Amino acid sequence: MGERVLMKGNEAIAEAAIQAGCRFFFGYPITPQNELPEYMSRRMPQVEGTFVQAESEVAAINMVYGASGAGARVMTSSSSPGISLKQEGISYMAGAELPAVIVNIVRGGPGLGSIQPSQGDYFQAVKGGGHGDYRLIVLAPANLQEAVDLVTEAFDLADLYRNPVLILGDGLLGQMMEPVEFRPGTKRELPPKTWATTGTRHHVGSKSVINSLVLDAPGLENHNLRLQAKYARIAQDEQKAELLHCTDAEVVVVAYGSTARIAKTAIGNLRQLGHKVGLLRPITLWPFPVHAFQEVIPHAKTFLTVEMSSGQLVEDVRLTVNGARPVHYYGRMGGMVPTHEEISAECLKVLGGAR
Repeated sequence: MGERVLMKGNEAIAEAAIQAGCRFFFGYPITPQNELPEYMSRRMPQVEGTFVQAESEVAAINMVYGASGAGARVMTSSSSPGISLKQEGISYMAGAELPAVIVNIVRGGPGLGSIQPSQGDYFQAVKGGGHGDYRLIVLAPANLQEAVDLVTEAFDLADLYRNPVLILGDGLLGQMMEPVEFRPGTKRELPPKTWATTGTRHHVGSKSVINSLVLDAPGLENHNLRLQAKYARIAQDEQKAELLHCTDAEVVVVAYGSTARIAKTAIGNLRQLGHKVGLLRPITLWPFPVHAFQEVIPHAKTFLTVEMSSGQLVEDVRLTVNGARPVHYYGRMGGMVPTHEEISAECLKVLGGAR
């Protein structure tokens, strides 16, 4: 075991990116993720990397496009309205098949909203907040150690599939402090970046061109079909979820990120009182962990989705359960965080109807 270090969430994510080989960071300040670029501004020069505070979020994501196109490991971070401004560039990167890691430390909305934690960007993250038929791989850590570990995974997934990867956190995750250990992740077999625009020809008579503009309609359709085939592979192979007390659970709580941490406390308390409640925690929000639901559905009587949003995650839960079991929803919005007492009360309410 390596040394454990007490760090704030935003700073731990930044250090994990550096240790994963990220040497370029482009961003713009917005609360509650400001500690992440601040940390990068100090550390990047120490590792011969590049930090640029861009003039805007739009400029930042296009700088990410350029560095990724040259084959570099590159990251940007922001919070909700800032990610909205980056959506056009993110769609360009998905279309050009460029790997990068994007961190969204979500705040309350819509609009400028508040600086309090929220999960209201779920649709933006998993449905594609920009234009066109594209997907992001979306990872949702529930604690700082998992956030650190998933940063390494995010860079590897981005390079493996040539696709942007979004880490979806929230103000709680970004601002809390916990001990973390920086440890090497599972090494994936990554292909060489022969597509990168490095100024050299990788093959005789060929040149690398990075572009998302395809004016020929049949050509663009073929490009989209190839992207969809890639997304299908990701959906099949990269699902991740945590199952807790699900083998005998009458009510399965579905929650991710910080909300799932709170739900674990509620479930532990209810278990001590003899109530059969379990947790299904999606770690990949896209691809959605359909396999985990298929494992749980035969045993569960009902599902309760808990989220810090108006009912966004619950839509994917209902699509996945597909009427096989009832799916209930409990949520808080605008920066309000559900308590374990509230979640326990909702579980008992649902249990009453499940018997």
